[in-house]
Amino acid sequence: MSSLIPIYIYHTNDLHSNLQQWPSAVSYINTRRQFHKKKDETALFLDIGDHADRVHPITEATRGKGNVELLNEAGIHHVTIGNNEGITLSKGELDSLYEHAQFKVLLANLFYDKENLRPEWAEPFDIIETKEGIRIGLIGMTIPFYPLYKELGWVIKDPLEILPALLAEVKPNADIVVFLSHLGYPKDEEIAKQFQEIDVILGAHTHHLLKSSILINDTLVAQCGKNSYYVGQVQLLFDKNTRKVIKKEGAAEDVSKEEPAQETEGLLGRLEEKADKILEEPIAAIPEPLSISWTLPSPFADLLAEGLKEWCGAEISMLNSGLLLGSLESGNVTRKDLHRLCPHPINPCLVHVKGSVLKETIAAAFTEKMIHLPLKGLGFRGEKLGRMAFAGMTVELDESKTTPYIKNILIQGESLEATKIYKLATVDMFTFGPLYPGLAQCSKKKYFMPEMMRDVLSDILKNRYA
Repeated sequence: MSSLIPIYIYHTNDLHSNLQQWPSAVSYINTRRQFHKKKDETALFLDIGDHADRVHPITEATRGKGNVELLNEAGIHHVTIGNNEGITLSKGELDSLYEHAQFKVLLANLFYDKENLRPEWAEPFDIIETKEGIRIGLIGMTIPFYPLYKELGWVIKDPLEILPALLAEVKPNADIVVFLSHLGYPKDEEIAKQFQEIDVILGAHTHHLLKSSILINDTLVAQCGKNSYYVGQVQLLFDKNTRKVIKKEGAAEDVSKEEPAQETEGLLGRLEEKADKILEEPIAAIPEPLSISWTLPSPFADLLAEGLKEWCGAEISMLNSGLLLGSLESGNVTRKDLHRLCPHPINPCLVHVKGSVLKETIAAAFTEKMIHLPLKGLGFRGEKLGRMAFAGMTVELDESKTTPYIKNILIQGESLEATKIYKLATVDMFTFGPLYPGLAQCSKKKYFMPEMMRDVLSDILKNRYA
């Protein structure tokens, strides 16, 4: 009998509740599971986080528990969480998310408090032994969005701070070490260069599609894009005599054309019916339509801006009209309507901003580039950023030229003062860096979590029309 033993690992990442694609991914997973079962080979099936995304009605209505049912049905063995599981749910919702999971959650860098008390539903690592007697150590971590986890009542730690101690505990008891990393490809590269004890890094978060896995310092790094149009496959060849991996290779397999798994489609149908019933909850009845425009002033965007100012207890507010994906018709309004029109996992934020920075930000917002920006990421799920809407302030524009010129900005009737600090209510994505650096650099920010912009919209509609 040969001393060389093949081990197969299949991995998905960043589905983002693209649930219409999931049955095709599951079909591929099921086929490979049956293939390896017939050959009596070891195969693991893992998910590397952001399976759940509240952009989908099922995830919104079930707070991610529908996604857990889908992972159960797919026969996934281990998962780690992504930022969508971690920071778009309340602490209580995340605490109960995996109560019916038939898989293990690996999450080494999330804690209840500073005393290093980990949540009961997660383990920092797991060591499994295959039928051939090969020990595989699995470690999971997620991206540490420090201020957002703090607002939710969690303590999140830097992976590089705790990884050395974890590896010192895992490596002596494992022949192979696999890292489930929802940290992003640049961080995976850094870890591969720094920690040679890790055999395989299964990556996520940055949506890199590595059609062929990359070997860095003898660590195999794999990631398969987003939305599960690809499923990753890693093959390891282990020598039982030397107790070492002698070959590592991996690829992202295109599964977009796979015949959807009928059982998964049936489960999706049942989950959709359940979600519809939950989201039919009435919010308000509005007497006339609220229209939206992404390029011109519109009453729907103005109403949301006013609601945001009230929600955050701010003097002024600004938000992009692209947050609203359509107009709101007159009559009864339900949670389903608000989710359809404002599906983004974006939170309200209160920023203390200097007048000069505010003016600079507003000027940038009125450029054609920003209005028509087809933004991807930062929680935004719309088509374009859209024109800025305001409450508590008036922006006087000269729009006779290609690029509008700001003639004056009035804050509650008085001209903006360059050195004065204003309390600005806005959306969290404006404070993360690339869009408006001035807001990102403001030192005093408060994020309202886990509430999202549709909660703000619900609140203002109830106050005005219920």
